[in-house]
Amino acid sequence: MVRRKPVLVLLCFTVLAPIFLYTDRLSSFPSSISNDDFIEDVSNVQAFGNEVGKLNALPQELTNAVKEPIGIVYPDNSINSHQISVQSRDVSATSNAQDERNLSEKGSVIEQVVNRRIGKDDSEKSKAEEENKELGSQQTEVQSTPEKQESKSQKKSEETTHKVDPEKLKTAPQDRNSSSTVMPDARVRHLRDQLIRAKVFLGLGATRTNPQYIRELRLRIREVQRTLGDATKDSDLPRNANEKLKVMEQTLAKGKQIQDDCAAVIKKLRAMLHSMEEQLRVNKKQAVFLTQLAAKTLPKGLHCLPLRLSTEYYALDPSQQQFPNQEKLEDPNLHHYALFSDNILAAAVVVNSTVSNAKHPSNLVFHVVTDRLNYAAMKMWFLSNPPGKAAIHVQNIEEFTWLNASYSPVLKQLGSQSMIDYYFRTHHANSDPNLKFRNPKYLSILNHLRFYLPEIFPKLNKVVFLDDDIVVQKDLSGLWTINLKGKVNGAVETCGESFHRFDRYLNFSNPLISKNFDPHACGWAYGMNVFDLVEWRKQNITEVYHSWQRLNHDRLLWKLGSLPPGLITFWNRTFPLDRAWHILGLGYNPHVAQKEIERAAVIHYNGNMKPWLEIGVPKYRNYWSKYVDYDQVFLRECNISP
Repeated sequence: MVRRKPVLVLLCFTVLAPIFLYTDRLSSFPSSISNDDFIEDVSNVQAFGNEVGKLNALPQELTNAVKEPIGIVYPDNSINSHQISVQSRDVSATSNAQDERNLSEKGSVIEQVVNRRIGKDDSEKSKAEEENKELGSQQTEVQSTPEKQESKSQKKSEETTHKVDPEKLKTAPQDRNSSSTVMPDARVRHLRDQLIRAKVFLGLGATRTNPQYIRELRLRIREVQRTLGDATKDSDLPRNANEKLKVMEQTLAKGKQIQDDCAAVIKKLRAMLHSMEEQLRVNKKQAVFLTQLAAKTLPKGLHCLPLRLSTEYYALDPSQQQFPNQEKLEDPNLHHYALFSDNILAAAVVVNSTVSNAKHPSNLVFHVVTDRLNYAAMKMWFLSNPPGKAAIHVQNIEEFTWLNASYSPVLKQLGSQSMIDYYFRTHHANSDPNLKFRNPKYLSILNHLRFYLPEIFPKLNKVVFLDDDIVVQKDLSGLWTINLKGKVNGAVETCGESFHRFDRYLNFSNPLISKNFDPHACGWAYGMNVFDLVEWRKQNITEVYHSWQRLNHDRLLWKLGSLPPGLITFWNRTFPLDRAWHILGLGYNPHVAQKEIERAAVIHYNGNMKPWLEIGVPKYRNYWSKYVDYDQVFLRECNISP
């Protein structure tokens, strides 16, 4: 009993003390707050609570409809965490209409959020941040939503996002296509890959010990090879290609189970790779040889043409074998063109294209020089196909009696047995392995006749030299008005590419070359050149050419052609012409710009792929063939067609 009294006292103290302290604090409030003020404050708080900030990104709930809360997740790429909000499901038709209006409002704001993400303006950023805060305040409601409702609402949110963002709707299919793009001709690639894998299994030790599998694999290889055939795209494959592909895949899967030694597979693949590289090297060498062979091989039609023309020429009377307008041949006031060629059809294109594009064809004079074999045929061609009002003269190189071995060092060298062995004896000890040196043009004096222009045309002051693999597209009369400023040769420079520098043509390890020339000097092109014959004679250019040819008797300064001695002979004597006069590369470069070709006065098919050969670049052939009259009787008889 004595113990119970203290316990009851402590219990009463713990119960009554908080009441006393609480009532004492209430009495300390200011007495000026009246009941009316309190009611007014409460009403203000209630009013403030009713002013709910409008969340434009979500449909607003209607107070007059009973709705079931649905959790919706809106993903935003610019925010790491998901922004979650609550959307209610309408029961009445009125609420459905309201939801559609809210949906449109939400769409406009989502577009603003997208614009905010790409930094459209700062005001939209702040507005989106407020919306994000409101979305965050409603996450607790979503947490109480069932998972099934959440998945349904997420699908609905994705559909809504597609509706309100039309730009994303347009780009989304493209993105999906780009991510899942099927490689073109995938089945052809797969079949070829299967053949490679099958050949690997055939060479592995583990599979060779299984004769039954080897027989099956070889059978599948033959089937795939027959199916693949020469197909280069899926549309070329037969209908049973898919079936053969699946069967082969099953057979390869069996081989994979048999062979579990990865080291052996790697070793076999390396051996196959080495073999393929060696085969590729041999094929490349063979391709170079065949290209050089095709470049110097005369097509049957072009071989027939001079024979047919020569026969017709010798059937003419002597009076019919002469050209008109012979009085123009030595008139220095006219425009004279020099053309040295043994290709009749090529020479015809040069003459036809020049005349066709000339403003005053009557001022043109063509001097064609050819060899003895093609002299009669060349004359007959231009007798039967005269170049309009222009004058033409055809000469035989053997008429130049002054051009002999005692006068011309190059003629003496070209006729020597050592030079012939060097160029054409494949298994000779001193022969050069480079196939391009074995082209007959390097042993033809026609290729070096360009260094004797003053001797060939003693009464002319200026001559334009044209190669037989060019096409003239514009009037060339402007070349005669160019002031060469004391230079002998007017040419287009070709230093746009590294292999057109002097060091690509001359041997700068020789002191004669290194002391006199710059290895990085810009080269220039033969094909269309303006030669001032007055300056030529004054500076004695022909003797300069002879002196360097004598120094190169052992071919230690340069190896072949007429361009290297031309670079040396006309060193510091060449005037650069505008590039629009002469565009090169159509005989080896398939990527010459179309605009450059169209604006060029002369296009040059330098290289092996001449337009009259089958190996010519097809897209460039029309520029040349449009100046050939394939209805001409001699061309038809020799089956020469486009």
